[in-house]
Amino acid sequence: MNLYSIITIVVSLAAIFAYVNYRFLKLPSTIGIMLISLISSLCIVALGIFNPELTLSINAVVKSLDFYDLLINIMLSFLLFAGAIHVNADRLKKERLPVIALATIGTILSTLIVGTMLYYLLQAFGHGINLIYCLLFGALISPTDPIAVLGILKQANIPQSLEMKITGESLFNDGVGVVIFLALLEISKTGIDNISAGDITLLFVKEAGGGLIFGVLLGYLGFYMLKSIDNYQVEVLITLAIVMGGYTLANALHVSGPLAMVIAGIITGNKGKEEGMSDVTRDYLGKFWELTDEILNAVLFLLIGLEMLVVKFDNKILFIGLVCILIVLVARWISVFIPITILKRFIPFEKNVVTMLTWGGLRGGISVALALSLPEQMYRNELVSITYIIVIFSIVVQGLTVGKIAKLTQ
Repeated sequence: MNLYSIITIVVSLAAIFAYVNYRFLKLPSTIGIMLISLISSLCIVALGIFNPELTLSINAVVKSLDFYDLLINIMLSFLLFAGAIHVNADRLKKERLPVIALATIGTILSTLIVGTMLYYLLQAFGHGINLIYCLLFGALISPTDPIAVLGILKQANIPQSLEMKITGESLFNDGVGVVIFLALLEISKTGIDNISAGDITLLFVKEAGGGLIFGVLLGYLGFYMLKSIDNYQVEVLITLAIVMGGYTLANALHVSGPLAMVIAGIITGNKGKEEGMSDVTRDYLGKFWELTDEILNAVLFLLIGLEMLVVKFDNKILFIGLVCILIVLVARWISVFIPITILKRFIPFEKNVVTMLTWGGLRGGISVALALSLPEQMYRNELVSITYIIVIFSIVVQGLTVGKIAKLTQ
C-alpha cells in the first residue's frame, strides 16, 4: 500500500471517529477518538480469531507507519507551534519561575526516580535490565505531553494561573525530556566510561540552550517579515515556513527543534499578532492554526489507539506496567512537591497546586514515539509495552477526571 493510501485511510478514520465521538460519546475530542480507536483495535484482534489474514494485513499497515518519525519529525513541530501561538506571554512571564523549575528540575528528578524504581521492580521480576535503560525509560515517560494537556485543559475548569503553569511546563519540558533522553541514549551507546560529565553538560547546553536561542531568532525573523506586509495568504505561508523550515534547520544544527517551535510560537502569537498583523490576518492565522491543531490531534490520538495492534503484551509485563502507573505518579508528585515547596518561600501558589499538577501531568504520544525509537537490544518491546499502559491510563483516566479533581480541590 502506498503512502497516499495510508494517509487517506488514517484521515478518513479520524474523521469518522471524530464524528462518532461528537455525535454520541461527547467526550473531549482527543480522548474520544483514542477510545474509539482502542476499541476498534480490540475488535480487529478479536476478528483475527476468525480471519487471521485480515488482522495480519491491518497489522502490516500499522507497522509500516514509522510513529516516531511521523510524530517527532513531522507532526510535533506543527502541534507545538499551534499550542504556543495561543499562549499569553504576559501570563507566562508571571509564572516563569514555577514553569522553569518544573520543566528542568522536575523532569530530571522524575527521570531519576522512575528509572531507579523501575530498575528494582524489574530485578524483583527477574528482568535484569541495565540501569541506563531504565533511566532512558524515566526520561521518555517524565515529560508531560503538551499535545494531551492542551486538549484536556480546554475542557477543565481550573484557575488561569494554574492552567498557565501546567500549559507552560508541558510546552517546555518535552524539549528538556527529549534532550535528557538523547543524552542517556548516547551514554548507553558509547558506555559511561567513554563519556564525561562535561560532554553531557555540553550536549544539554547545545541542544536546550541552542534551541531557545534559535527559537528567538526564528520568531523575530518571522515577526519582521509579518510586520513588513499586509497579506493574510502570504503571512500564513510565512508561519508555515517558520514551522517546517525552522524545525528542519534546528535538526540540522543539532539544537532542540521542540524548544525552538515553542519560543517561535510564543513570539508569533504575541508580538507578531499585536504589532505585525492586521485584524483580518490575525483572524485567518488564528483559525488556520486552530484547525491545523485539531486535525493533527485527531490523527495523533487515532494512531495511538491503532498502535495497540503492534504492541506486545504478556501477563508479567501487564502487571509491571500497572505498577509503573503508580511509580510514575509518585515520581511526578515528588518532582512537583520539591520545586513548589522551595518556591513557596518566594511566590504564592494556588490551593492544592501539587495535587493538580500531579494529576494534570498527562503523558501522550511523545512518550510512545520515544519508546518506539529505542533499538531492539535496549529492551524495546518491554519498555514500549510499559509506556503504552501508562499513556492509556494517563489520557483516559487522568484526562477524564482532571476536571472533577479540580472541583474537589478548590
